[in-house]
Amino acid sequence: MTGKPTPRCPICGRAAAEATRPFCSARCAEIDLGRWFGETYRLPAEPAPEAEEETP
Repeated sequence: MTGKPTPRCPICGRAAAEATRPFCSARCAEIDLGRWFGETYRLPAEPAPEAEEETP
């Protein structure tokens, strides 16, 4: 029997609900949002180049 695997909630690992996908519940979605706001998750980035000062 080959079918699509059931997506799992990235927070708790339970089966994802269609209404709150990819999470299993609104609670897990809010936990994830709180982690973004609290800067627990970070995207890798290169430091911005320093602007050169112009001398007149």
